[in-house]
Amino acid sequence: MTPNHWALAATLTATLATGTALAETDWTDTLEQAQGQTVYFHAWGGSDVINDYLRWAAERIEDDYDVTLEHVKVAEIGSAISQILSEKTAGRDSGGAADLVWINGENFAAMKDNELLFGPFTQNLPNYELVDTDNKPTTLYDFTTPVDNLEAPWGMAQLVFMADTARVDETPRSMLDLLDFAQQNPGRVTYPAPPAFHGTTFLKQALLELAADRAPLYEPVDDADFEAVTEPLWAYLDLLHPFMWRNGETFTSGAPEMTQLLNDGEIMLSLSFNPNDASNAIANGELPDTVRTYVHDAGSIGNTHFVGIPYNSDSTAAAQVVANFLMSPEAQAYKADTQVWGDPTVLALDKLSDADRALFEQGSQGPATLSADELGAVLREPDASWVPALERAWQQRYAR
Repeated sequence: MTPNHWALAATLTATLATGTALAETDWTDTLEQAQGQTVYFHAWGGSDVINDYLRWAAERIEDDYDVTLEHVKVAEIGSAISQILSEKTAGRDSGGAADLVWINGENFAAMKDNELLFGPFTQNLPNYELVDTDNKPTTLYDFTTPVDNLEAPWGMAQLVFMADTARVDETPRSMLDLLDFAQQNPGRVTYPAPPAFHGTTFLKQALLELAADRAPLYEPVDDADFEAVTEPLWAYLDLLHPFMWRNGETFTSGAPEMTQLLNDGEIMLSLSFNPNDASNAIANGELPDTVRTYVHDAGSIGNTHFVGIPYNSDSTAAAQVVANFLMSPEAQAYKADTQVWGDPTVLALDKLSDADRALFEQGSQGPATLSADELGAVLREPDASWVPALERAWQQRYAR
């Protein structure tokens, strides 16, 4: 190596060391600023399992960082986004009601488009280095919107279906199979009414399976012939609804109600966006141990869910501390345990220490959890702009 090369190498080494030191200093400053702050976390409150997990996280965060985490339970996160937008319109650029929001998809796109997010910030979080951005590209692209470090990933999701094998001999393997199943078992199939998240997801899954050409779904909806692209979906639902629970005249409010109906024997199939949900429900006594998870042969929709910090939060330091904790091996492993929540991790296990990797091995997988191979292909989410368009069209056609 020439003297010039030695000098260059020394400069690079010094630069990297300085960068690492600065990053550590910046995070130390964030931890100090966060002490004593309260984070109002606006997140879905419709699951006792998730609510219990967030109570556990709040206790850990309080003990370790002197940060108070308050879970503000919401039915639909869109209402929180609307509130933040109203605050911005009114010029309330500080002291916002929300310090952290559980978002993804069209809600993230709306916040990004309207400049409602603090950041970028995730590149400054120590635990972000452990995220599996290589093998989980949905940690970088929320539906089709680049994340750009404006939200922190904290869980993976994929649409799965559930059936009670004590009553169902052969599960449907496609939307067309589901129609046949409904016709053979009238009143035993349903789905939640959009805009409930799982209902909208059902629409997207059906459209991806039935569309003659998926390409327009990955572009803005305004660039497509909406009626032509969605015609197979509405034709399918027109056939399905008369054979559904309550003749398709009443829909469930969401996945929790469907779980209850499945447990009560009123319906024979249910759905979830968490591959571990059935095992978790079995462990909690919410479903019989004969329930099993399955997916359609063509694959199912999958994505990552995130937390974002509103631009007008007064507790941005504490919100970053919370986001970093939620990505920690401890929090991710505890959350992945089906007896706790069963939410799949965003971390790359090969990036973890032996001790941290062992945390994931200690958790329970459960009898109804599919392996990665059994989960099959993950279908990409359509462009976020399709969500409100599909929900409006569904409401016009089917809302009572």
